[in-house]
Amino acid sequence: MRNNPLLRAALFACVLALASCATPRDIVYLQDAADAATIQHIPAQPIRLKPMDQISIIVNCREPEITAMFNLPYYTRRIGENQSLSSAGASNMGTSTSAQYISGYTVDSDGCIDFPILGRISIEGKTRAEVCEFIKREIIASGQAKDPVVTVEFMNLGFSVLGEVTRPGRYRIDRDQFTIFDAISLAGDLTINGERQSVTLVRHGREGDEIHKLDFTQVDRIYNSPAYYIQQDDTIYVIPNDKRRRESTVNGNNVRSSSFWISLATLATSVAVLIIRK
Repeated sequence: MRNNPLLRAALFACVLALASCATPRDIVYLQDAADAATIQHIPAQPIRLKPMDQISIIVNCREPEITAMFNLPYYTRRIGENQSLSSAGASNMGTSTSAQYISGYTVDSDGCIDFPILGRISIEGKTRAEVCEFIKREIIASGQAKDPVVTVEFMNLGFSVLGEVTRPGRYRIDRDQFTIFDAISLAGDLTINGERQSVTLVRHGREGDEIHKLDFTQVDRIYNSPAYYIQQDDTIYVIPNDKRRRESTVNGNNVRSSSFWISLATLATSVAVLIIRK
């Protein structure tokens, strides 16, 4: 009976069926993190401005007439914690919680903006804090004001999330030190069919695009990645896992279907029982 080829084939079919129906294990984030552990990560990387970025710059001084000199006409925009960006502009995904005063400037291809009174100034490669300090120093040096307060906010900076997430789309960056976890949270987290060990982040730059692979199941590979902090215009793509890819081929190749293997396993078991009883 041990050498019966039908029995061996039946048992082999059962093993394949069980393997094909196994539940993927790698769906838990940071699997190797110890309880109450302090996780070290790469130094914070604030967003640095580049051409085509849009920012708001508001200058306030004690004298209203001097304040008006340094500000373009501005308007008030209602903002909330969760906003996405559509091709037509900003669209709210949550309840508006505050107002933001906008006086917009677009960084040109040379990395400069035309600022009232000060003229053409270069801000490419600067952080928000550095732009604030630079404009403040220039205003004081011009002798127009002694104690200006400068506020810089992002306007159009965002990133895109595609693939196996709950809400794919383009989302707004509203602060510095915006992490990959912040980005995935805005997109509603990965679906159960998202591949957590190979999330792709594409970073666009003047010299070309950088490709980064992120593993959400391993602490070191996520917290020490150059892509841990999100930059403007990043694209995040979550590929489907093996289960999802198998489902996509069911109509074209029924042998990959789980129902096919379950039926085969049932048939193989029945054949094995009949052989043993003989």
